[in-house]
Formats: sequence, structure tokens, C-alpha cells
Amino acid sequence: MYNISRLVIIFGGFLLILSIINISTSNQVNPILVRAETISGIASIALITIGYLWTEIKPKQPSKAKLNGKEGFELCNELSEDQRNELAWGSQQILTATAASTILIYWDKRVILRRGLISQKKFTPGDICNRSIEQKRLISLVNTELFPGRDEFDGVLNDLPSVIVYPLSNRGLTIVGGWSKRSFTNSDEKWISGWSDKIYVLLSK
Repeated sequence: MYNISRLVIIFGGFLLILSIINISTSNQVNPILVRAETISGIASIALITIGYLWTEIKPKQPSKAKLNGKEGFELCNELSEDQRNELAWGSQQILTATAASTILIYWDKRVILRRGLISQKKFTPGDICNRSIEQKRLISLVNTELFPGRDEFDGVLNDLPSVIVYPLSNRGLTIVGGWSKRSFTNSDEKWISGWSDKIYVLLSK
């Protein structure tokens, strides 16, 4: 039970008790008192009801999709030690701190990182990825079933329920797949975008 809902119930019950005590100890009952006590009782019961309903409201958690892939970590050996360390650290943070199931970094027409649930399929950017690069902005597919071009992400992992695509200028992409539909928050998007900008600077050296 949330603390605020408990307080609402207690406050409503307290008002209801005061209302009952007031009407029962009055020496003279008149229409004005009856109207006031009726309104007070209704308000008290309404508060108790609101507090109770508040405790019953539980947001439905998105269910994880059954994704076919193996846990893995593939990192290009041609990168510098600093680049490898940053890619390893950042990808691990995204996988543990967000609802990501997989992450892929595409740079200069080749995949330089796969982590999380991975596949051995070849990844080739499609219309959605190219639009992200052209428009220089993050594209979030909260439910890939609604996008006819979603099969371009099968090269990352088959049947991803949600995907974030972020351009590394015109040289590559950060692609993060989620465990479920609508799994990424605004904070997740900002974190992925910020880390991708850092990766771009590091890889451009």
C-alpha cells in the first residue's frame, strides 16, 4: 500500500468518525445540521473509497517476449584499447540499467559490437536505419509489429518487440533491442543517445 493512500484512508475515516460524534452529541437536530452532516459523511466515504482504489491500481508490467538468441559478446579486435574498454563498459551498462535485450554497434559499414542476445545473421541497415541517419535523430519503435519494415532488424535478433535506433552521424548506428513492447523510457533514450554521442567521438579518432 502506498503511504499517501494510507493517509487518505485514515483522514477519511477520521472525518467520518468526527461527523458521527458530532451528530450523535448534538442537543438539537435541524435541517441545516442534517445537510452538513450528510455532505461531510459523503465526502469522508469518498476519501476512503479513493484511498482504497489507489491501493488497487497497479500498472501492468509488460511481459517479456521469448527471444531466440544466445547470450554473447562480440567485439572487433581492430579497435584501440580505449575504444574496446568504452564499448565493453557502456554496452554492459545499457544491458543492466535498461530493458535492453541486445545491443549492436554498426560503424563504417561493419558490425563492431554485438552483446546480449545475439545472432550470427548479417546485419544490413534498411529504410528505418537510413532514415535515422538522414534525419540525424533517434527513432524509437515501441512496438515493431506496427512497422512493416521491422524485418531489417532480424539481422540484430529475430522478432524484437521494440527497438531504438540512434545514428552515429553518417558513419554508423547504435541499435538497442528491448525485451518487450514499450519497454524503453525517456531516461533510457537519453542514456543511449548520450553514450552513442560519446562513442562517435571516440571512434572518430
